[in-house]
Amino acid sequence: MGFARKEYEFLKELGLGPRNPGCFVHGGWRGSGPTVSSVNPVNNQTIAEVMEASIQDYEDGMQACNEAAKLWMQVPAPKRGEIVRQIGDALRAKLQHLGRLVSLEMGKILPEGIGEVQEIIDMCDYAVGLSRQLNGSIIPSERPNHVMMEMWNPLGIVGVITAFNFPCAVLGWNACIALVCGNCVVWKGAPTTPLITIAMTEIVAEVLEKNNLPGAIFTAFCGGAEIGQAIAKDTRIPLVSFTGSTKVGLMVQQTVSERFGKCLLELSGNNAIVIMDDADIPLAVRSVLFAAVGTAGQRCTTCRRLLLHDSIYDSVLEQLIGVYKQVKMGDPLEKGTLLGPLHTHASKEKFEKGMDIIKSQARIVSL
Repeated sequence: MGFARKEYEFLKELGLGPRNPGCFVHGGWRGSGPTVSSVNPVNNQTIAEVMEASIQDYEDGMQACNEAAKLWMQVPAPKRGEIVRQIGDALRAKLQHLGRLVSLEMGKILPEGIGEVQEIIDMCDYAVGLSRQLNGSIIPSERPNHVMMEMWNPLGIVGVITAFNFPCAVLGWNACIALVCGNCVVWKGAPTTPLITIAMTEIVAEVLEKNNLPGAIFTAFCGGAEIGQAIAKDTRIPLVSFTGSTKVGLMVQQTVSERFGKCLLELSGNNAIVIMDDADIPLAVRSVLFAAVGTAGQRCTTCRRLLLHDSIYDSVLEQLIGVYKQVKMGDPLEKGTLLGPLHTHASKEKFEKGMDIIKSQARIVSL
């Protein structure tokens, strides 16, 4: 197993072992569902094993989270902000290790892995400031000697379902805001990045424990579609945030809407960059390269199509070929690598099928 390799020793600093329970329920770790392997996409070797959530684990976790929500929403917003501030500081202390884990398990290059964790730290800082602004509003009334008062109340529990391509940043975007607003968080991480889910949850759990708060305020599950469907159907979760494919996002939206819940959806895209004849061509070319190569093209914001003005077509193409020739492909943890592997074998097969279709429809420009 890869876990025993010397270069993986840093995983112990994140609370990870060769075999890990994958559910943080009621302040403790467990996992009575299937055992899955976390795989390094560079060599397809197992890093460590994770015991996923069963439906019983989910139900136990939700009952505890529902009780914790009654306490958490009564904590003053600035004090909730203090907890999020401590989470940010805890992440700073583990920034390099967490970033390295993102690169190891997901496959994006190390600067991107570290940058992703930094995004959560930045969101913590933003949310701490926000926690001082959640005392509602006093609005002038048209009636003489009267005002209207607006008070913002927590929803209770926010469900967060994240994708493999940003296995922890998306959690930060949602959870930091949810927590300072007085909501508990239920997180289902991507099935193929369970070690990141566990490591992130460990950090949050330590902060809650240090402050004598219920661990159930932040409840996390490693699992597949069964757990995602349970979150979408659960009337105890007024708001579900889902990041992933448009196909699955539509199903989540329909399920949540059927029970009159609220949805936040961030779904797949098919993005184009348009370059006009008055553009700064070298700058545009670098932008295209980053947009297309970053995260090996596995982003909702990836550049998939390039629309060029006729008069600059040849110039852009020539410069684009030049910068692509300089791209180093390989192990995302090695210095200088700009393009790591696709995340899974299934992703590779899908890419190859896509290339076959493109070859039948268009001319391929060789480097």
